[in-house]
Amino acid sequence: MACWYEGPLAAFDTETTGVDVETDRIVSAAVVVQDAPGLRPRVTRWLVNPGVPVPGAATAVHGLTEEHLQRNGRWPAPVMYEVAEQLVEQAARGRPLVVMNAPFDLTLLDRELRRHRASSLQRWFESAPLCVLDPRVMDKHLDRYRKGRRTLADLCAHYEVELADAHDAAADALAALEVVRALGRRFAARLERLTPAELHTLQTGWHAAQARGLQAWFARNGTEETVDPSWPLRPELPAAAA
Repeated sequence: MACWYEGPLAAFDTETTGVDVETDRIVSAAVVVQDAPGLRPRVTRWLVNPGVPVPGAATAVHGLTEEHLQRNGRWPAPVMYEVAEQLVEQAARGRPLVVMNAPFDLTLLDRELRRHRASSLQRWFESAPLCVLDPRVMDKHLDRYRKGRRTLADLCAHYEVELADAHDAAADALAALEVVRALGRRFAARLERLTPAELHTLQTGWHAAQARGLQAWFARNGTEETVDPSWPLRPELPAAAA
């Protein structure tokens, strides 16, 4: 029987108005499904008119202007419903979901669901548990002493995965999926006996340990930034703190 990294995988990615999961918005999203290595992936894309200004700095990253989104994007409410529905379908079919830096994209989706659908991501996954594979968390744990950054572009270069059209949601999702496959093969001796569900649970602890290490590094360097140890989804802020 083939190992999980040689089997069906799905991947999810977003492009946004910024990097604050509590206030920024999704402007594009994609779900990529591949049933086996080498097979043509099935791609679902969404373009969103976020209803708020799109900063020039965000446009410089993903190329989506406010004018383009107003003209071609859909309203967020139906899009967020469709995205959540698609992710639940993958979970129900038993496909692990690859999400690079999962607490960012999944928390953004959760906040958009709360904002536009009076719902939450946890509520969507009550019937089909979410099983996430985060290449950033996995790579940092499995190759912890390697120096250098670990962005998606860095991981693609390290694992020899092509990244065409970076910062396009579908291209990034597919690249993250391929990184997970490559990572699985490279660390097969440590991963092949684990199920995706077991890996999901392990990553919760791995990410928390990584967050503690980064928090300690910030403290030593006099930085007041706080690192959230939650994975794959950050808890909702109390209303008074939001």
